[in-house]
Amino acid sequence: MDPLVALVGPTASGKTAVGVALAGLLGAEIVSADAVAVYRGLDIGAAKPDAAERAAARFHLIDVADPAHDFNVHDFVAAAEEAVAGIRGRGRLPLIVGGTGLYVRPMTATLSLPPVAPDPEIRARLADEAERIGVAALHARLAEIDPVSAERIHPGDLRRIVRALEVHAATGRTLTDFHTPEGVHGIPRPGATTVGIERGREDLAARIEARVDAMMAAGFVDEVRGLLEAGVDPGSKAMSSLGYRHLIQYLVDGRPLDEVVDELKRDTRRYAKRQRSWFRNDPSVRWVEVREDEPPTETAGRIADLLRAMGAPVHAANDPQDRGNE
Repeated sequence: MDPLVALVGPTASGKTAVGVALAGLLGAEIVSADAVAVYRGLDIGAAKPDAAERAAARFHLIDVADPAHDFNVHDFVAAAEEAVAGIRGRGRLPLIVGGTGLYVRPMTATLSLPPVAPDPEIRARLADEAERIGVAALHARLAEIDPVSAERIHPGDLRRIVRALEVHAATGRTLTDFHTPEGVHGIPRPGATTVGIERGREDLAARIEARVDAMMAAGFVDEVRGLLEAGVDPGSKAMSSLGYRHLIQYLVDGRPLDEVVDELKRDTRRYAKRQRSWFRNDPSVRWVEVREDEPPTETAGRIADLLRAMGAPVHAANDPQDRGNE
């Protein structure tokens, strides 16, 4: 039974800092499960680990894709499984850290993923339809084809609506058909343990507010402007990410910056709520409440104690090893 630990939770909950501390305690290397951090050049908006964090732990699956590439869950699973094999080959523990549930889930549970590569022709046709008849009409069509997926996907989430319709167009089967009988979270893999970190609502809201303000102060506008000037398509999957699509509205559409930033904070709070709901619906996740003033090292220590109390097959850290990132 090969051990694997996943650390999950909503955005701005402190997963990266706690993960770095936990990696030190458990002799682990971190596999980032973040749908934005995979892209090169999307740094500030992805809240990638800083230099000190990268020096303290070895990270994988960061800066592995060009922004023009539609990096998907199949790409992630293939790369993550390769990284996990390498980590185990070095005698280390794989530690999945991230808030992208669709990336975490296949690494911690057995489930069936639709074997459908992105089809540019289907996607272009659906995008044209969205322009003509509206995203809500596509969502209504999905509800007729696959009501379970339509219930899970927000009516305004064009990317996920298109993906669900694309799978059906390519296979004649719905996304729901590919789920295991046990549900969208599947059957936990032997040796896999998932821990979620939880913060109070007001604490998390304050952290989101502070994070967005810090991103703006760090030059987020200039980062997005630079990506656009480098020729990155503003309609690409990468640039449709939280924050990037908001600043495109300022840089391309001319909306007032203060309005865009306020919407970014609001949408980040909503995203965090959806993340929390996703992980809360998974009965295999064990939750740890993080106090507002608790240092990441203390949280990591409590998680390590929890893992051992659960009988999770983890061990204390060995001597430090090289920490190059890939």
